[in-house]
Amino acid sequence: MSKIALVDDDRNILTSVSMTLEAEGFEVETYNDGQQAFDAFSKKLPDMAVLDIKMPRMDGMDLLQRLRQKTSMPVIFLTSKDDEIDEVLGLRMGADDYVKKPFSQRLLVERIRALLRRQDAMDGKIVGDTEETKVIERGHLQMDPLRHAVSWKGQDVSLTVTEFLLLQALAQRPGFVKSRDQLMDVAYDDQVYVDDRTIDSHIKRLRKKLRMVDPDFSAIETLYGIGYRYNEE
Repeated sequence: MSKIALVDDDRNILTSVSMTLEAEGFEVETYNDGQQAFDAFSKKLPDMAVLDIKMPRMDGMDLLQRLRQKTSMPVIFLTSKDDEIDEVLGLRMGADDYVKKPFSQRLLVERIRALLRRQDAMDGKIVGDTEETKVIERGHLQMDPLRHAVSWKGQDVSLTVTEFLLLQALAQRPGFVKSRDQLMDVAYDDQVYVDDRTIDSHIKRLRKKLRMVDPDFSAIETLYGIGYRYNEE
């Protein structure tokens, strides 16, 4: 049974969403603000967190920033209907997905399931001799899907599940262009819709993380209006 942490200062959302998730077979922990959640996470991490952005004491952005210093567990943001800045900033900081309020609880459940399936695959709980499980070595890049391990020039790089899947898709066929639609298919479940900006934000964060270990990293090329390509160095 997967444990989901639901963090929101709206008690109505905590009550209704937790009831839905429990009915779907999840174990749910609820928190009224980011500080309360962070204190609990410091003792034991859940399998996934669903975070509101605007909360007292510690908001969702601050909580995510602290979480990303020690874990790559999947995180979904709950954002205001028209707050695109929060969505993009959250993705750049390492959120795996976002859902706009007011939202369909069925949609939220599907996105949670999709991210947990990908996390299980990365953790080796879903094992098979496929392209998705083979170790990838492309010049300075090494990726081990079963260990969810990435290194560049021998230095470890910590990626979220979505970032890992995007890099894996590009590195599997260096020199070949992947359109944004193709990358959406790789990173998201068929029932989850995201726009081009979401993929672009993930790629920007992926580049930033690789440039933190190598300022000259340039293996991921943008082909404007087309997509992205991995160029083996």
